[in-house]
Amino acid sequence: MAEEKQTDQANNKSRREFLKTGTIAAASFMIVPRHVLGGKGFLAPSDKLLVAGVGAGGKGESDIANFAKSGKAEIAFLCDVDDRRSAKTRANFPKAKYYKDWREMLDKEHKHFDAMSVSTPDHNHAIIAYHGMQLGKGVYVQKPMTHDLYEARLLTEAAAKYKVVTQMGNQGSSNDGTRLMSEWYDAGLLGDVHTVYCWTNRPVWPQGIAWPAPQPEIPKELDWDLWLGTAPKKDYVDKLVPFNWRGWWDYGTGALGDMGCHLVEAPFRVLDIRYATDVQASVGGVYVDQFKAGRFPESCPPSSHITLTFPKTAKTLGNVTLHWMDGGIQPERPDELAPNEDWGGEQGNGCLFVGTKGKMFCSTYSDAATLLPKALTKDAKAPQKWARVPGGAEGHYAQWVEGCIAGYGKTELSSSFDKAGPLTEALLMANLAVRGHSLRGGAIKYLWDNQNQKVTNFDLANQYVKRQYREGWTL
Repeated sequence: MAEEKQTDQANNKSRREFLKTGTIAAASFMIVPRHVLGGKGFLAPSDKLLVAGVGAGGKGESDIANFAKSGKAEIAFLCDVDDRRSAKTRANFPKAKYYKDWREMLDKEHKHFDAMSVSTPDHNHAIIAYHGMQLGKGVYVQKPMTHDLYEARLLTEAAAKYKVVTQMGNQGSSNDGTRLMSEWYDAGLLGDVHTVYCWTNRPVWPQGIAWPAPQPEIPKELDWDLWLGTAPKKDYVDKLVPFNWRGWWDYGTGALGDMGCHLVEAPFRVLDIRYATDVQASVGGVYVDQFKAGRFPESCPPSSHITLTFPKTAKTLGNVTLHWMDGGIQPERPDELAPNEDWGGEQGNGCLFVGTKGKMFCSTYSDAATLLPKALTKDAKAPQKWARVPGGAEGHYAQWVEGCIAGYGKTELSSSFDKAGPLTEALLMANLAVRGHSLRGGAIKYLWDNQNQKVTNFDLANQYVKRQYREGWTL
């Protein structure tokens, strides 16, 4: 216990020192990237955007590899709390200096890179990205953009305040499919869309379970305290790292947070919806014995059906009702699909638009964009209104790199925070209804005051708008 107390004291000192020096640095100067100093079209001396990657394993591994693949980025620094997970990326980029603590990296190296990616568990997205933005760094943040509603609004406003180039990691927003569907809709092929269904086969990790028993020994390669970051102090448990954290509210945002940014992006673009006015949810439960329901409020439920109402936009005649379904729940098959006909794209994941004149479908990342019946797709005629992103989803990474090189406001990005922020907020607001089940044991319709970010008819749910960060970790 004495050793653990000593470690905590050292970590708290490190946090205080970073927050003090970081605040002074942000207040005293703004980092101007080398390519800006050289004028339009000039790159850093290495002819590359210098990128620092926070989170180098798993999704971070593929993100970092794709930045390098653009041909215009050099991976200058790597940071990960787990030496096991980061091993492959460190081997692939041996010249990149490696850190375990992102605060130390920012404190020591902020003058030596231009932009940073954040590919950590959800609960640490905001604090890392925000400190980078304060230092003038462009940021690429994995989806969902943040863990909390409050954080999403904060980062959206920070992007404009600090004038930095941003992108969320929902790469399907750069695919042709989402643009093609916008053109079909704008051409009047569906009439007025009033209802949308989005669904996923996630979770593909455990949910609706009890918190595991603590493990006696933390792997030597993992800095558990750094991994926890903003989350409450808890003993180490097995299999939470590197993936199953998604099913626990302290760290993840469930199936909706994982897949919603991919599947709900298309309705946001096509219909120009932004902030919902109300939400309701039903959730799947588990029984631990005969007529004995399990109650596991720390864990996301095994399945849910959420209904959001979005107000009329310039592209709709009235409100839009959006249904979200996870855990394998799917909407009724439309009559336009033959009995044995596949939806298309990645099975178990999809998005169905229902209009007054027709319907259309897409899969994950807006793949398999299709009018229904499918035979209509081949002969569909709609003028191209939206420029395509070279490389589609794979080009999402290069788009951010090139945007950082060009500078703030010079190019349009598929999922810059002005777009990703409202999308993330809508999904996190929907999770308030899911979490509300553990507070009152039943479903109600939650009325949402978007300007003030609060539920107006059930105050207990507002505790999830902005969680309490662990002492020593602040925004």
